[in-house]
Amino acid sequence: MTDIPETMYAVLQTGDGYSGKATGPAIDDAADWLEPGQIAVPKPGPGQVLIRLRMASVNPSDLHFIKGEYGQPRVKGTPAGFEGCGDVVAAGKGAEGLVGQRVAFIASGSGAWAEYVVTQAQMCIPLRPDISDEDGSAQIVNPMTAMAMVDIARSEGEAFVVSAATSQLGKLMVSLGRDLGLKTIALVRRAEAVEPLKALGAAEVLVTSDPEMGQKFAAISRALKPRVFLDAVSDQTSERIFTAMPNGARWVSYGKLDAELPVLTQMGQLIFMGKRIEGFWLTQWMMTTPPADQARVVTEVQARFADGRWKTDVSGYLPLRDVVSGLSEALKKTDGKVMITP
Repeated sequence: MTDIPETMYAVLQTGDGYSGKATGPAIDDAADWLEPGQIAVPKPGPGQVLIRLRMASVNPSDLHFIKGEYGQPRVKGTPAGFEGCGDVVAAGKGAEGLVGQRVAFIASGSGAWAEYVVTQAQMCIPLRPDISDEDGSAQIVNPMTAMAMVDIARSEGEAFVVSAATSQLGKLMVSLGRDLGLKTIALVRRAEAVEPLKALGAAEVLVTSDPEMGQKFAAISRALKPRVFLDAVSDQTSERIFTAMPNGARWVSYGKLDAELPVLTQMGQLIFMGKRIEGFWLTQWMMTTPPADQARVVTEVQARFADGRWKTDVSGYLPLRDVVSGLSEALKKTDGKVMITP
């Protein structure tokens, strides 16, 4: 094991706290919120590990966070980035068993867009040797969210709706629904996404810009009776979908890809049709779900990546030192994840 340096290169946040705005995850210039820096390598405390980064994935939540629009406040001068994979090179008391292991992690002590990361041992998942670094660096946020939310959908019936279905998470949920014998109704923005999603197992695919989308969904809703809407967009179209769903429908918002603020037009449905609107946050799920259930999900997620049922689509690789200057351009490719390498 190589010596641990005193300092490291990191992509640092320039903002602090919350911005008070809701402009969505799009960025024109990462330099508006990030800057390069050389800072001290963090030291793991009790229950923590120090990880040498192999790869970090860029999620919409990262972009909301650096802009001050996420559910956690920024801390100026600390590294950005939530998720990645790497090698545990040091540990605090109680976490020594992870030293030497390659792990997927969620950063909780110091962000993932840095050469070294500190996080809680409980936020790490040891990786099977047949899992690639690409899949390892996107092993938690999307796959575990997919498993947890499709579990919600399965508990309510045989059909469910998913928005932003061409996203990495959307595709995971479509294929998981197929494997579980569920009928997935996928919502997309582009007509060229319809056939690939049907090939992946979607029962129905609707293009949200289609003038007849509302009528088409209403007919599908009457036929399939989906009672769960897993929504990453949360705009007025989402509200229209929700109001066309049957009694007892649940609108589960887990993201805000569109800055539009939806207006609730059918409040009576909450009273007379037993509908409800709720949120899903993976961090809360990880804090409240029994360890045995989490272990079952982790095992299934890794098995799916190992045997090829799931894979991480990568749109490009961005060296850590090029993140500030190149992130906005890299994100213009929307057919996969941007991966940050040391």
